[in-house]
Amino acid sequence: MRLPAAMVAALSLANPAEAEQKPTPERVAPPIVREITPALGDYTDAVLFGDVWKRPELSPRDRSLVTVAALIAGGHTAQMTGHVNRALDNGVKPGEIAAIITHLAFYAGWPRAMSAVGIAKEVFAQRGVGPGQLASAPGAPLPVDAASEAKRVAAVEAQAGAVTPALAHYTNSVLFGDLWRRADLAPRDRSLVTIVALIVGGQVDQLPFHLNRGMDNGLTRTQVSEVITHLAFYAGWPRAMSAIPVAKTVFEARTATTGEAAKSDDQGAKTVEILRKGSQPPTQGSADYFTGSVRVDSRFQRDAPARIGGAFVTFEPGARTAWHTHPLGQTLIVTAGSGWVQREGGPIEAINVGDIVWIPPGLKHWHGATASLDMTHVAIAEALDGKAVDWLEQVSDEQYGQAAPGPSGG
Repeated sequence: MRLPAAMVAALSLANPAEAEQKPTPERVAPPIVREITPALGDYTDAVLFGDVWKRPELSPRDRSLVTVAALIAGGHTAQMTGHVNRALDNGVKPGEIAAIITHLAFYAGWPRAMSAVGIAKEVFAQRGVGPGQLASAPGAPLPVDAASEAKRVAAVEAQAGAVTPALAHYTNSVLFGDLWRRADLAPRDRSLVTIVALIVGGQVDQLPFHLNRGMDNGLTRTQVSEVITHLAFYAGWPRAMSAIPVAKTVFEARTATTGEAAKSDDQGAKTVEILRKGSQPPTQGSADYFTGSVRVDSRFQRDAPARIGGAFVTFEPGARTAWHTHPLGQTLIVTAGSGWVQREGGPIEAINVGDIVWIPPGLKHWHGATASLDMTHVAIAEALDGKAVDWLEQVSDEQYGQAAPGPSGG
């Protein structure tokens, strides 16, 4: 970890040659902070933004999600403008910011969500974000695992039904039956901001359920650990430290009951991790990034320093991605059906079961099913600075319709 500037300066008196090699931290703390509390300014520049924000265990996008959620949940509107802007710069979509505010109305209260709306409106206006980028896309609710949902409903009824039947009703029908199934925020990200809100609010009683739900939705142990570390700076050390024994208990229980082991033990022995088929509920592809009905199954993401991630993606006839690029390229492996792929300026090409498609870094392209057949592929991409894809405009019906029927059966 880098030392604050004041400490670096003191050390330079003892070892000038070593001090000359240390980079000067970027100035992030406002002038008033440096004037009134210079030590806080040093810690802000050298530790928080010079070290914590640069740790690879969370992508910049995830750190922005965590920070914005922490500010909303804590009611800290004074810091919100800068971090909403930073989140947009880090790849969080305006519609996702709006979805986070809506979600946190349920987990941090309506007043704090309402206070965040005004801040978001000012930022969006300054950046030219229009209503079309914020409107919720129509579509079916995200699917749920029927057996798991039945257990959750029964648990809510057992806990709250006899005492507060109306709250039990709203919990099952609105909170989980509607809000959690909205496609404007990925289930993994909903879990992430929920965990943040619980830690910020000191609500550790609800944390085990949501830590498990978050890891079922794709969060890794390393990411959960790093969220707690990040929140020490944004919610305070006591709340972060209170979350540690809860996370420890959850990690140990998952190892004991599901065989989900930590990546290494105290002796550094490696373990094999198996993501079982059906262990993650499928999600509906967001209308921001896809046209038509698209299902995303079995997402996988490796912990840093690895950068690999991907998922099984199923397109129904006529469904396709938006135009997009990948900073480090992408590999597609067709496992079922037939589809099409096109690079910008090139022909639409048929892809079939067993075909492997390599898309070079930075190449604008789209892929999806044919007009008459569905298609499933495994999509694999590496992240650069926490980002694996840059989404662009939708593929129009006219562009998609340029494909002629061919050997793919389209």
